[in-house]
Amino acid sequence: MTQPTPGLHHVTVISGEPRINRRFYTETLGLRLVKKTVNFDDPGTYHLYYGDRHGQPGTALTFFPFPQAAAGRDGVGQARRLAWRVSAEALGFWHQRLREAGLDVTKTSRFGEPRLHAVDPDGFAFALAGVAGGFDPAPATATDVPAHALLGAFDGIDVASADPVATARVLTDVLGYRSRRSDDGIARFEALRSHGPRSRVDLHENADGPAADSGRGSVHHIAFRAADTEHQNALADAAAQAGLAPTPVIDRQYFESVYFREPGGVLFEIATDAPGFAVDEPVESLGEALCLPPQYEPRRAAIEAELPAL
Repeated sequence: MTQPTPGLHHVTVISGEPRINRRFYTETLGLRLVKKTVNFDDPGTYHLYYGDRHGQPGTALTFFPFPQAAAGRDGVGQARRLAWRVSAEALGFWHQRLREAGLDVTKTSRFGEPRLHAVDPDGFAFALAGVAGGFDPAPATATDVPAHALLGAFDGIDVASADPVATARVLTDVLGYRSRRSDDGIARFEALRSHGPRSRVDLHENADGPAADSGRGSVHHIAFRAADTEHQNALADAAAQAGLAPTPVIDRQYFESVYFREPGGVLFEIATDAPGFAVDEPVESLGEALCLPPQYEPRRAAIEAELPAL
């Protein structure tokens, strides 16, 4: 079998007003804006990346901000709740902090682990999964979140598939996830890793209702890690053999990408770990300047004039 993916690389979401988005993720959640660039297909729109200090794979949450976007609709055929790992002892801190930020917060649990569920200002659902340890977050350069409460790597993401059996087959046979257990209609799959926390996909086994509708607050795609281009090619070949029609490799400046839509309706990406976000600016100043793909550099003045201030 092809070498499994180590887990989630990044998750990309559609948001609304970029200033509100930046304020929430940097000031409220304490993440670092690690890259300020533009949508490759629409350079008049930002593509914002948040993560730990280095934007390591497995910590990067990215947004396409469209201020006029209509709200998305939950339904089948989508990924819809991203969870970060936090210290279980920090859940009380986060419950108070999120409520003070005006969010409705629900205390819940999954597979015996305590969690907080909330929704960001644009309607994107997220969770904080309390764990006993096992991660070492690299803090942002400036945040008032205390060290013991920093968000760690992604714990996992929920998928509401239109065809859960077929989606499970992609997770195990193509990406190398291992089926772990099932509880209350959720089947948990874990990435195989030799060390460190294992990112999870929680597959809703009985998702029903209307199809999801893309829009503000909805997940655009989820990306899985490939160690390098050779590993990416092997995973893409496995997807092709499963009849999933992966795209050619696309250069995304900070990683190379291959996309395919799995049978349950969710857009999957396979992204390389390298070269990373420090390829075009120093780690010390990540996210401070507008970084443009080379093809848009000649249009910098016009693009900067069109983009709103953050």
